[in-house]
Amino acid sequence: MTAQARIQYISDKEGQPVSVIVPIHLWREITSERETAYLLKSETMKKRLLEAKNRTGGISLDNARTQLGI
Repeated sequence: MTAQARIQYISDKEGQPVSVIVPIHLWREITSERETAYLLKSETMKKRLLEAKNRTGGISLDNARTQLGI
């Protein structure tokens, strides 16, 4: 953990930890990893994510709107 990723613990009157404060960049990393893990539980989503990761081209926004009927 770097100095920028300093985590702060909040305790109650008895000294029991009740909350944690984490830097926003660390929080975003944690939530991103959780979302990815959730998506990878589905074989369909795993396939789609891998296809998207390996995609080298794309479609224009106008073409996407046409395909979606927007």
